[in-house]
Amino acid sequence: WFFITISFLLHGVLFLYLRMNKPFIRTIRPTDNPFLSKIVKNTLAEFGANHPGTVYYDPTTDSLFELFQKVGSVYFVAELNDEIVGGGGIYPTDGLPADTCELVKMYLLPQARGTGLGRTLIEKCIAFAKEYGYKNVYLETMPELKQALNIYAKFGFEYLKGPMGNTGHTGCSLWMLKNL
Repeated sequence: WFFITISFLLHGVLFLYLRMNKPFIRTIRPTDNPFLSKIVKNTLAEFGANHPGTVYYDPTTDSLFELFQKVGSVYFVAELNDEIVGGGGIYPTDGLPADTCELVKMYLLPQARGTGLGRTLIEKCIAFAKEYGYKNVYLETMPELKQALNIYAKFGFEYLKGPMGNTGHTGCSLWMLKNL
């Protein structure tokens, strides 16, 4: 019985360890707003990209749940060890063609980078865009976010010569588009 009890305990501990260290992705909740706003702003500050004309100064950054109630949008939240570590979404930005959405507010805390969560978030966003019927995914970014640029290129995003739509983010100097 001793060995059976020890075995049972070890399996229980292993199960809890794997559950706690497994990344989890879900849709946004109203209570996520302050956590996500802080992640977006801290990440931009970390890379020196917290300048005017970016989401750092966009008031909707403080109320992402409300923003993503718009039809044709979704925001996914990434958790690691039961802590919110980032997110990313799809949004039907004003001024974009009807068949084009925008990949928006893709940010991860340092402890979540390199874990595959960013790739998974982008995959989920692209899958949503396809399911919703979008034909293209647009994004705006900055040269300071070098890691993100490489990831976007791996997903097939190609650089554009200028912006699309009416994002209001004049602080972004790089624009990319992916055909689905």
